[in-house]
Amino acid sequence: MSDRMTVHRDGKPIYDIVMEENYDRLGQEVASLSVRDRRLCVVTDSTVAELYSDTVIRQLEPVCREVHLFVFPAGEENKNLDTVRDLYEFLIQNHYDRNDMLVALGGGVVGDLCGFTAATYLRGIRFIQVPTTLLSQVDSSIGGKTGVDFDAYKNMVGAFHMPQLVYTAASSLLTLTEEQFACGMGEVIKHGLIMDADYYEWLQAHREEILARDLSVCEQMILVSCRIKRDVVEQDPTEQGIRGILNFGHTLGHAIEKLMHFHLLHGQCVALGSVAAAGLSAKRGEITMEEALQIREVFFQFGLPISIADFELSKEEIIAATKNDKKMDSGKIKFILLHRIGEAFIDRTVTDEEMNTCLDWLMGGSDEDERI
Repeated sequence: MSDRMTVHRDGKPIYDIVMEENYDRLGQEVASLSVRDRRLCVVTDSTVAELYSDTVIRQLEPVCREVHLFVFPAGEENKNLDTVRDLYEFLIQNHYDRNDMLVALGGGVVGDLCGFTAATYLRGIRFIQVPTTLLSQVDSSIGGKTGVDFDAYKNMVGAFHMPQLVYTAASSLLTLTEEQFACGMGEVIKHGLIMDADYYEWLQAHREEILARDLSVCEQMILVSCRIKRDVVEQDPTEQGIRGILNFGHTLGHAIEKLMHFHLLHGQCVALGSVAAAGLSAKRGEITMEEALQIREVFFQFGLPISIADFELSKEEIIAATKNDKKMDSGKIKFILLHRIGEAFIDRTVTDEEMNTCLDWLMGGSDEDERI
């Protein structure tokens, strides 16, 4: 039996997030979007194509006019305008019009790139999200933020464009590497920290089942994270206010991600940024140092990095990189901090000196006696 929640805008339903164990009901869900006489283009990367493209295409072929497959090389380094251009050309050559639809099959890179293409091709066509990584299932597939990187600047070119459907098959978690799964946990833990202290505690209590990828427990986890993000997005669909708290860990995280030339995955960088933000929250007296240390330990226990000591990065270049982030506001950095676990807020007063102190903490290890 499927789990389903609806995302609204201005009180009106705009799309459903559907959770299933596998892809057996994908065709039925897509058929409800009136695609009988339409072309569907499945957009995916080279890794996911080998795993799921045949299964997904078999589901889609009976419910539409024609299905095409566009595959680009896997990796964040290919989430750029060159790949978008290749996809535009593919769509034009196959005569896609405004009534046809794209299907983003993959993780966050695929979803962001496919969504941006859908937002801009012929001034906007429909698309659906079929997320295959934990990170995309709980975060990037929800909310309509699309975009590509520009000269290694993360998501610097983008648009808001809501999907018509998000279809998650929980069994896809079983094909993820440990690193990919851990990256998704970076966003999951973030959800608890910014919005739901009970969920944060639940994650710790169910750590063994989650890491063992017990699908029943993982489905519960994904659904709670989806509800948290859904609730925030409904309040602020275009990130003019509260939606900014979803960027907890992203200010320093994006800077590290850029400087590492994407050799660290997004969820790993979010974890590092979250540890730093927790440390700064403790330094300002918002949370206790014990809570900040526990937050760091939780990320570590779920397989995420908590130190940049082994990276050839200087504090000065990380701080400089934050100034080129799209989250700058009138020359000021928007930093997400914690009033308490489960309650985040947007702050525009973080100084370079404070970021320097946070990065000192990230340069260290995980010793319990370290203090900011």
